[in-house]
Amino acid sequence: MSYQPPRNRPPFDDAEIGRVVDRLRQSFLKQTLWLWRALLVIAGLVALYSSYYQIEPEAVGMVTRFGRYVRRTNPGPHLKLPFGMEQVQKVPVERQLKQEFGFRTGAKAPSEMAKGERTNAESVMLTGDLNVATVEWIVQYKIADPYKYVFRVRDVEETFRLMTEAAMREVVGDHNVTELLTVGREAIAAKAKEILDQLCKRYETGIVVQQLVLQDVDPPEPVRPSFNEVNQAIQERERAINDAWAEYNQEIPRAGGRAEQQVQAAEGYAVERVNRSKGDGQRFIALHQEYAKAPAVTRSRIYLETMSEILPVAGRQLVVDDKVKGLLPLFDIGKAEAPAKAEAKP
Repeated sequence: MSYQPPRNRPPFDDAEIGRVVDRLRQSFLKQTLWLWRALLVIAGLVALYSSYYQIEPEAVGMVTRFGRYVRRTNPGPHLKLPFGMEQVQKVPVERQLKQEFGFRTGAKAPSEMAKGERTNAESVMLTGDLNVATVEWIVQYKIADPYKYVFRVRDVEETFRLMTEAAMREVVGDHNVTELLTVGREAIAAKAKEILDQLCKRYETGIVVQQLVLQDVDPPEPVRPSFNEVNQAIQERERAINDAWAEYNQEIPRAGGRAEQQVQAAEGYAVERVNRSKGDGQRFIALHQEYAKAPAVTRSRIYLETMSEILPVAGRQLVVDDKVKGLLPLFDIGKAEAPAKAEAKP
């Protein structure tokens, strides 16, 4: 059935159809022009957004062009080729990084420690005397060479973690459980850090280990009560030994001081006696020399000096001739003693 135009509408002529087509063409061109302008503006914004990047003060930027390293950028604003032609990987070279083994610190509460199957697998180790211990430790490190850190080792963080665990297991396997739990912890941590440093240099990870610290070392859970009792007994023994040494260190110097005091007193007494004896001998020699010069005078002087020392000590003395008789009436003894008695009354 053929199409027939309406009877009451005149048919379009060629001029009118041309004008309609021109108007449609112009409208399409305007819309296309606006569309291209919008696309260019969007492309410019995307190019500007994808070419600008900011490096934080504690990091550096490693720029790659189509996957190949081209340059390193320092902290601050920078530009790169847009649309993914150049990529930037930020490496925190000034930040101190940390990895935990045997536990995980909670993100919300750092004091809370979480444990699971992986942490238990990390912490359980075999010691040199074929005992089992649970070891928890922390490694603090910095990125010294960002190029090696990014391009030398694939998945460097996991590789570093495995190297740390291998170093710790090697050192723990060379020591017994007593050293690990008591006095050998610092030496074990230092040896593990040394081995880890050597592995980082060998594999060119670009990492420098700053510190390796043993956090907690315990026996396995089934034997922990018995082991705690053993440790308590060892501590009591050490305390008793320390108390004994403290008492020893007090008594020995005290006895030595007393002995030295007695020795010095004896030496002083000996020196005194010797000097006194020498002085007596010198005085006797001098007296003998004077006596040889004048015997009578010397005897009289000696007698008088001796009597002057003896008589004051002897008190009241009466010296009489044994041939004299009736001496009592001559001495007024009663009168002499009366004042003495009167003075004695209160």
